[in-house]
Formats: sequence, C-alpha cells, structure tokens
Amino acid sequence: MSKVLAVETFLAAEAAEAGDHTARNLTITLFLVFVAVTLGITIWASRQTKTATDFYAGGRSFSGFQNGMAIGGDYMSAASFLGIAGIIALYGYDGFLYSIGFLVAWLVALLLVAELLRNSGRYTMADVLAFRMRQRPVRTAAAVSTITVSIFYLLAQMVGAGALVALLLGIRPGTTFLGMDADTAKVATIIMVGTLMIIYVTVGGMKGTTYVQIVKAFLLMSGALLMTILVLAKFNFNLSELLGQAAAASGKGSAFLEPGLRYGVEVAGNSTQTFYNKVDLLSLGIALVLGTAGLPHILIRFYTVPTAKAARKSVLWAIGIIGTFYLLTLALGFGAAALVGSQAITAQDKAGNTAAPQLAEALGIEFFGGELGGAALLAIIAAVAFATILAVVAGLTLASSSSLAHDFYANVLKKGEASERQEVRVARISALGIGAVSIALSIYAQNLNVAFLVALAFAVAASGNLPAILYSLFWRRFNTSGAVWSIYGGLLSAVLLVFFSPVVSGAATSMFPNHDWQWFPLSNPGILSIPFGFLCGWIGTVISKEHDEDKYAELEVRALTGAGAH
Repeated sequence: MSKVLAVETFLAAEAAEAGDHTARNLTITLFLVFVAVTLGITIWASRQTKTATDFYAGGRSFSGFQNGMAIGGDYMSAASFLGIAGIIALYGYDGFLYSIGFLVAWLVALLLVAELLRNSGRYTMADVLAFRMRQRPVRTAAAVSTITVSIFYLLAQMVGAGALVALLLGIRPGTTFLGMDADTAKVATIIMVGTLMIIYVTVGGMKGTTYVQIVKAFLLMSGALLMTILVLAKFNFNLSELLGQAAAASGKGSAFLEPGLRYGVEVAGNSTQTFYNKVDLLSLGIALVLGTAGLPHILIRFYTVPTAKAARKSVLWAIGIIGTFYLLTLALGFGAAALVGSQAITAQDKAGNTAAPQLAEALGIEFFGGELGGAALLAIIAAVAFATILAVVAGLTLASSSSLAHDFYANVLKKGEASERQEVRVARISALGIGAVSIALSIYAQNLNVAFLVALAFAVAASGNLPAILYSLFWRRFNTSGAVWSIYGGLLSAVLLVFFSPVVSGAATSMFPNHDWQWFPLSNPGILSIPFGFLCGWIGTVISKEHDEDKYAELEVRALTGAGAH
C-alpha cells in the first residue's frame, strides 16, 4: 500500500512539475511575442522620427481618440493594475480609495490644465513656465522637478515588474529558475525592464512610445474586462455574494467591507496615533486628486495633438477609458480576496502586488480546465501586466529625458543655440542615465506596494509642479522668483518629508527596515508639502520687483485661443 502511495505521490509531483514547465514556457513565449511586436512598432516609428517635434511630440499627428487611448495607456500603470487590485484584496474598502482618487484627479487636469497647456507650450511643462520669465533659472528648476517626479513614478513600475516575474516564472520561496532564487530573479527583471524602456525611448521617441501605449491600453482593458466577467460569473453575477465571500476569506470579517482597515485606523488608548492616521488619510486623498495635473509624463501628452479641441477630446476619452477600468478593479480586488485569499497573496508578495495575476490563474483553473487553463490565463494576464509596465516606463523616461535635453541642455547650457539633432541626441543619452538611476533605486523599494509608491509620486508632482503651473497660467503678477521658489520649495519639502517618514526607515515595510531616522509621522507628505509649494510661490513673487504685464497678456491670449502655439 505504501509503495502505491509513494508512486502516486511521485506521479503527482511529476505532473505538477510538468504543469509548471508548461506555464513557464507559455508565459515566456507570450512575453517574447509582445516584446517583439512592440520593438517592431518602435523600429517602424524610428523611421518616421526625423525632427525634434517628431521625437518629443510625435509630430503632433495624433487624434483626440488616439491620444486618449495613449493617455489611458500611460496612466493605467502597474499601480492601477497590480497595486490597486492588491491593496483592495488585502484591505478591502480602503483600497478602493486609490481608484476614486486617481479618477477624480482627471477633472482637475481637464478643467484647469489640459487645453491651456496645449496652447501655451511646445514640448515640455517648462515651455509654459518660462514663457514670461527668465529662461535659465525656471527651466533648470522644471528639469530637476520633472526628473525627480519621474524617478518616483518609475520606482513603482520597476517594483511591479520584479514582483510579477517571480510569479510568472513560478519562482516561490525555496525554488529557483536558471539558478536564480526569487530575489535574484526580481533584480534581473528590473534590469531587463529598464533596458527595454531605454530602447523604446532612444529608438522610437514619442511616436513609438504612443503606439506602444495604445496597444497596451487595448490589451489591459480587454484582460481586465475578461477577468471581471469571469469573477462575476463565478458568483452568479451577484455582487453581494462576491463581497460576502471576500470578507469571509479575508479573515477580517465585516471590517473588510468598512473604512478604517488601513487608513484612518483608530488606535485604542492612543489618541495621538489615531489623529496621525486620520491626517495621513486626508493627505493621501489631497495628493491623489491634485497630483495628475502636475505629472510630467501626462502633461507632455497634450502636445501630441494638433489643436486644443483635440487635447480636450483626448482627456474626455481618457476619463471614459480610465473610469471604466477603475470600476473593474473592484471586481479584480474583491475577486482576488475571495478566490485566492490574503494568505496566498502575501505568501507570493508581501505588498500584494501579484493579486491580479494570481486571480487570473485561479479563474483559468476554474473555467478553462485545470492547471493548463490556469497557466494559459496567467500567461496572458502577466503578458498584459508586462505590457503595462513597459509602456508606462517608456512614457516616464521620455518625459524626463525630454526635459533634461530640451530645458536644461538646449535652453540653459546652450542658451537656445543647440541644433535639433544635438538636442535629440542628448535626450537619448539622458534616457540611458535616468534608466540606470531608476534601476538602482528600484532594487531597494521592493517591499512597498506599487499603488502606494505612485501616491508618493503624485504628492511630489502636486507639491513641486502644480503650484508653478497654476500661478503661471492664472496669476498676473507671478514672476521668475515665484516660479523658482514654488518648484524648489514644494519639491524639497515633499522629498525631505518622505525621506524622514516611515516609508524610508523605521518600519518593517520600509525601504531600509533595519535603519531608523524617521521623525515625520505621516506616510504621505501632501497635506504639508502642497500648501508649502503654493506658499513659497507667493512669497517668492511678492519679494521680487520683476513684473511683466504685457508678457502675461500674451500668454493669456495664447492659452485661451491657441494663437501663436506651435
């Protein structure tokens, strides 16, 4: 009897191993197909990229719908797909705060920024800020801010890539792939994704990046919709049954469906910590709502359309696409909680970044015939997630390298005397440097949830960029001193508060858990750093005598009518 049992156990292990190999092979094949297709698009686009306008703005040739799809592709990042699904799966109601905040933020971008920015600028955010001010100090500050925000955002994408690869290749604690354990494989993947994003940007420029983002947006929406339908079908299209099962499987009961599990937590007997928790929730909400209008990689997308009307249309299309997607994250997050369970999610990735792919595997097993069905759906959704990461990192790298080349090199170092060829060459070299820095920092941020990391990028963007943009567009008296003060003041306050917060040290989930220099109690700095950025801009303006009414009047006419826009 024991021999029979041993044989059965051996055969089961062999079958499981064969299933793992099949899953790996399928995943790797799909991933390589996607990379090959996108590289083909990038090489094709490089042949259409002949001028600086082609490289930075895609020749301003995209329609409102195409740009809306690309904005959706740029915005629905690893944070949206992996991070939000994971945070809802682990914390229920509180996780959906990210979906609401990311979506509402588009109203600020639509009403205050999109059309005016398209009419006033040329390639980068700094084109608007420097229009009626001294070029060199303002463009330098804008370049520093753009690169800082982009690197914060890039961290989230790279961490998502690292978490995904261990699941993709079936690498779990105690197992290896090509001689690599899970941690080594994550690092290798971060380096690989960083290398690919550098290739996309340096070869294809904005045209290649935009087409990759459009393809990715279509794939992501299709994958999320398929998983949502399968989750609802599993629970007979009964939301109440889905939520009840998710709450039961979470181990937290009804608290899973109520606010206060992660944010605004009330600590019994500690009123100070309770107060900090509630303020941290408010700080996160402010950063999410105001951050989009200051994100450099989103702002440069408005320059890729031929008219202000097309810029408006592209934002409306983006809101529709993104809004639909964030509704789907509810089903993905609660579905993962119900069908995978928080223990299995955190066993694979402590921050929950693999909840959506794990849900895909569970749905594949349920609906498409056992292990092979699970492997197939996991491979498809994982390839989509990789597509998401690659498209977003390409957009971010393009934004920061464009700012470094166009703002700092061409207009500060060369004082406007650089040729278009020189400018594009510097942008390509900059992409290499920014990619290398992002890869290095991402290796230390692997314990953090990617949605949370993006919220930090939003806080930094809203603190450093948004005050200067709004003052420049709407305040007649605003001047060079005010712009420089607002950018550096908001940026430095946000970065310093993050550095001295539990995000970086002093907690088990920090970037440096074995060190403790934390004194700022909040995880998100927005509630202090955003008002401080506005205050710095006001102080810098009123202490300076510089004032140019005529230049403001010209900017106002351009912003409202598009007259003189490039």
